[in-house]
Amino acid sequence: MRVLYAEDSESLRRSVRRALEHHGHTVDVAANGREGLEASLTHDYDVIVLDVMMPEMDGLSLLRHLRKDGGQAHVLLLTARDTIEDRVRGLREGADDYLVKPFALQELLARVEALGRRRHGMTQPVLALGPLELDFAARRVTLHGAAVELTAREWKLLECLARRRDQVVPRSEIEEQIYDDKVEPMSNVVDTAIYGLRRKIGSGFIHTRRGLGYVLSAP
Repeated sequence: MRVLYAEDSESLRRSVRRALEHHGHTVDVAANGREGLEASLTHDYDVIVLDVMMPEMDGLSLLRHLRKDGGQAHVLLLTARDTIEDRVRGLREGADDYLVKPFALQELLARVEALGRRRHGMTQPVLALGPLELDFAARRVTLHGAAVELTAREWKLLECLARRRDQVVPRSEIEEQIYDDKVEPMSNVVDTAIYGLRRKIGSGFIHTRRGLGYVLSAP
């Protein structure tokens, strides 16, 4: 998944980004609300994690702008204030979930991944495509019951296709999902990643739609 994390605390921003990337997500960060708003209107994120109290623009104002502009990303609000009024206000502004500081990283990761599944209509953490099984929580892939070892980029690619199973995923969307803003994708990098993934899971799962993109489906 591609995740945006907007937080003014540098240490928290660094630790959460590291944890999300360790779990296979592509992560952009913003140090204040205006940076977060610009990023949220530029990229198609699966999940946006917003600190409520940020300089230049608070998280609720950012959320309001995002929803007004038609942004569909699922939003997790972080706040140090745990009152019913605060939670209700955030949910009414368009938030999908709420987490009170201080929080455990494992809980934040679980909530982010649950929101990502909800956005793509996947209520279960495990997806089976015939003999191919993906466990999103454990980042584990098995084929006919045997573990398949994937690189971090191969996992991101497979996850991107799996969340849109049976649908054409354009090349541009794949690049958006598996690369962050610091990486300039090469013209053939998606083809190379697809080739490597097919070698590991077999050629019957990923189908090319020339000029359109790729489709993951059961053989």
